[in-house]
Amino acid sequence: MNNSLGSTSTDGRPPALSIRGLSKHFGEKIAVNSIDLDVPAGSFYGLVGPNGAGKTTSLSMATGLLRPDAGQVWVHGVDVWQNPLESKRLMGLLPDGVRLFDRLTGEQLVTYAGLLRGMDKDTVAERVKDLLTALDLGKDAGTLVVDYSAGMTKKIALASALIHAPSLLVLDEPFESVDPVSAANIRDILHNYVNSGGTVIVSSHVMDLVQRMCDHVAVIAAGRVLAAGTVDEVRGEMSLEDKFVELVGGRNQATGLQWLRTS
Repeated sequence: MNNSLGSTSTDGRPPALSIRGLSKHFGEKIAVNSIDLDVPAGSFYGLVGPNGAGKTTSLSMATGLLRPDAGQVWVHGVDVWQNPLESKRLMGLLPDGVRLFDRLTGEQLVTYAGLLRGMDKDTVAERVKDLLTALDLGKDAGTLVVDYSAGMTKKIALASALIHAPSLLVLDEPFESVDPVSAANIRDILHNYVNSGGTVIVSSHVMDLVQRMCDHVAVIAAGRVLAAGTVDEVRGEMSLEDKFVELVGGRNQATGLQWLRTS
């Protein structure tokens, strides 16, 4: 196994996330097959792949939510599995299928997230107000999360991930079920976060969104990294979607549907 932390960034910082030999099996199924990946500090990194590619499993292992069968992960040089508390202080997470304490109001939930991080009450209160306003949830601050729409639930989970101003933000399908206006607001928040020195990793099925939003990308399929680098390096002269299909394969020709005609 390669135990290197990968190359440092131009300002001398180690990668925000460094993965070496990460693997996971579920019975006979190989979900993640010994992947290596470096996410540069200060980057907006997209993780793309078809359903069942291993994206969510990889992110879950990389952030300490799922124990790998093999491999190592570092967040800003801190070993995630050897120093879990220290590494998790550096991260904000929006996992897939997030489950929240939905009998709290939106304001209570984000406040609880901040207090769990050991923040003082005054700082938490100020940041909760700022986050709810920025995410257009101010008028719903007193509503129970169980009564939120799917999009609102995604936004309140994002607020909970941001409350402690982490240096690495890992978001699994953050725009799913989110309306276009809210999605634009979230993109602005994330870009400002990256411009101020933070790092974002986002998984998504929407290639156009990743191409417009991210500066780096990795393509994962069948538990392997097929390509990784800057968006321009990965896509070459093609669109990211066309390059993705070329790498992953599986496009079927629409033959045999001659009956599917309206005239």
